Amino acid sequence: MAPPAFVRAVAYGVYRGRMRAAIHALKYGRLRPAARGLGRMLAAAMAELAGEAPAEMLVVPVPLHRTKYAERGFNQARVLAESALGELRRTHPAWRLHLASKTLMRLRATESQAGLDPHERRVNVRGAFTVSDAQAVKGRHVLLVDDILTTGATARAAAQALLQAGAASVWVATLARARREDTIGDSDPFNTDSIGGLPEAELQGESVHSSQHQPSF
Repeated sequence: MAPPAFVRAVAYGVYRGRMRAAIHALKYGRLRPAARGLGRMLAAAMAELAGEAPAEMLVVPVPLHRTKYAERGFNQARVLAESALGELRRTHPAWRLHLASKTLMRLRATESQAGLDPHERRVNVRGAFTVSDAQAVKGRHVLLVDDILTTGATARAAAQALLQAGAASVWVATLARARREDTIGDSDPFNTDSIGGLPEAELQGESVHSSQHQPSF
């Protein structure tokens, strides 16, 4: 497999237990207040790149297709990015991060990635993204943001679209890192009983980060 199109990917924690329940509450339960705490966690993951990544970057949330957006009413990646940027403006004021939520577009409604094997995931999102304005990303460094990274197929496809449009580099930050088996059943109704107070220390579990040299992506 060719190396990923992105330089490095970081994640706050592991997609299981309370973390999984909290993400489900936001995505499927539309519990928008959960984005505040989850956004702080995403900010902590993004902060791992501070000092290594470029000093000025476009922050691009992975987009939903318009049909999924109409169904959900919001894009969880954008909501998380907005919350994370608010935190990073306080903790890393010198890092010039600019939200560019309309830069990347999803051209078609893809099948849910949950339950697909790595090859099926890559095929599912191949050619699914495009850049709305190539001049807006030409020569710019991009930090791609999403809620979950499993095999990296979505991040690869999105990064490839950004690089083809002229982006100088693409980095990735997600809230959680999952194994494929962790995502099976993700279309099921969420269970708020396991969310509790969303303690960040418990949700983190372990620090997860990967680079382009690791074949798991």
